[in-house]
Amino acid sequence: MSTATRSGRTRGDVRALGSLLAVAGGVAGLAFLTAAPTRGWLILVAVLLFDVGLPLVARSRGRDDWFLAWLVLAPLSVLQVLPDWGLVTVAGSLRFPDLGGPRVGDAVPLAMAAMWVLPLFAVVLLAGRSAWRGAVVAVLVLGVAELFAPTLGLWEPVGALTERAGIALYVLPAEAILGACTVLVVQHARTASERLAGAVVTSLVYTGALLVGLLLVDRGQLVLT
Repeated sequence: MSTATRSGRTRGDVRALGSLLAVAGGVAGLAFLTAAPTRGWLILVAVLLFDVGLPLVARSRGRDDWFLAWLVLAPLSVLQVLPDWGLVTVAGSLRFPDLGGPRVGDAVPLAMAAMWVLPLFAVVLLAGRSAWRGAVVAVLVLGVAELFAPTLGLWEPVGALTERAGIALYVLPAEAILGACTVLVVQHARTASERLAGAVVTSLVYTGALLVGLLLVDRGQLVLT
């Protein structure tokens, strides 16, 4: 394949992905012009549009790498409801305002089960094959999400937490680990069972890292008795 052909194909890939983002982003933008419960339902529709559209775009553009990444990110996103649920109901360090739409355990919006695909896909694209780069990119991408989420009413840290610019610091090491693990699973899982197992392990490791971070930064009095 010539350089010109590769360049044209890349531009086509970017346009296709950009169109998908524009459609999902348009619905999300409309959501934030409305009030609950319409807002919550539109947010759910927006994230589902991206999650369903990504594999279709990947297949139509012949991007097997995008499709294989989605096969990891889709189940991982669903599993990420569990750490969120734990932070709300067990740790008491997180709150999701009721914007409308279905909720899991009356604690976490169902939309969160689909909301992780987009940021983690960005991490995978920007990190390439480097787990270390995945860790750094995840902190940047997810840190931006943490920064704007309270303003948008999506979620907010609660309790006596150590924060900088509204970001609870205990989440940052866990997000770095999440980014690194996600890149490793996407790069090395070869079968459906490996991808699912990798998603499960990644979510559990992330959950543990969140709780350890919360303990060390905000809750712990680590003394020997």
